[in-house]
Amino acid sequence: MSVSAIVVSHGHADDVERLVPALRPQVDELVLIENLPGSVRGEPRDARVFRNARPLPFAANVNQGIAATSGEFVLVANPDAVPAPDAVSVLRAFMESRPRAGIAGPQLHWPDGRWQPSRRRFPTVGGTLVRRTPLRSLFGGTYAQRGHYQLDERPTEPAQADWLLGAFLLMRRTMLDELGGWDGGFRHYVEDIDVAYRAAEAGWERWLVPAAVARHDYAAVVDKRFLDRHTLWHLRGMLRFLRKHPERLLALR
Repeated sequence: MSVSAIVVSHGHADDVERLVPALRPQVDELVLIENLPGSVRGEPRDARVFRNARPLPFAANVNQGIAATSGEFVLVANPDAVPAPDAVSVLRAFMESRPRAGIAGPQLHWPDGRWQPSRRRFPTVGGTLVRRTPLRSLFGGTYAQRGHYQLDERPTEPAQADWLLGAFLLMRRTMLDELGGWDGGFRHYVEDIDVAYRAAEAGWERWLVPAAVARHDYAAVVDKRFLDRHTLWHLRGMLRFLRKHPERLLALR
């Protein structure tokens, strides 16, 4: 089965130049979306470049890439997520072996090789308030909620997930068609949680596949700052998620 890759760049030209040589040999087609002028330099070899007249939300850009490609699998990769040479083939082989696997992601590592938690539980209102407000300082910092980040579980074999950090995700096109793609109404943040939640509701599996590895230089802005535009965007995203899925207002875990 073929793999179409989509990379959205919003001011990450240097990252794109590092990513393309690592990613292009692993996929059947590659689409680069320049969401801000100068975010993709020139016309990289063997890739199509879409240059937006005006910036679009990340999920809307993903949908643009989905519509422009044809592979049975769709890979969405952040510019700062560089895969190991066999990462895509490992993910594809796993998904081919499980017909109901709709989303699969690699084990992410920080640039220095440290393990990066990317397999997470669906958010709760209480947990989100702790993580995204100064309350988290009282509870031990960014990763204090060990259950949410599943810090006590570092599987070496494929493990099912609620959702996976959206830095490098392989998705089945039939699932995306069924779901109607990503929700372009999210400005930035939470769209990866939403697509995984809708996939779960529709009976599609989400998997972490540790044998596939990608290096991710994760900025994690909302984990470092309070009350800037990113935290406000995250709040808007969570409010949209709750409007769509009000049952999560009662969820305890």
